[in-house]
Amino acid sequence: MRHVGIDLGEARIGIATCGESEMFASPQETYRCRERNADIAYIAEYCRMTGAGRVVVGLPLNMDGSVGPKAQKALDFGKELSQVVDAEVVFQDERLTTVTGENMLIEAGVRREKRKQVIDKIAAAIILESYLDAKHKSENNNRKEQI
Repeated sequence: MRHVGIDLGEARIGIATCGESEMFASPQETYRCRERNADIAYIAEYCRMTGAGRVVVGLPLNMDGSVGPKAQKALDFGKELSQVVDAEVVFQDERLTTVTGENMLIEAGVRREKRKQVIDKIAAAIILESYLDAKHKSENNNRKEQI
């Protein structure tokens, strides 16, 4: 199944995808936010064009695991998106994904100006990769229990 990963920000939305193999998440684009309905319509159309069967929305929980204003915004966005997209919408804990992405780019020697241009789609890929890793781990554990 094809997946689309979303890193929802105040000004930008990072978008990543993975193919049928569900092996690798690839950063795709950074969408500049307009207004909520336009943003949701854009993501829904993107999912339709890519044939996504699942959308993984990053859930920015507080460090203690509680739902704060940013996480609530992501939950609301996902709920609205699920009403217009022909794909399952799920959430993935995204604590520290932007920091992880930023550190990866720094280690790779990417200059600050370039990092600002790509960090959102990198964070979306990390969110999607985290989801896929958890999904595969769960599937492997289920197989072991069946043996």
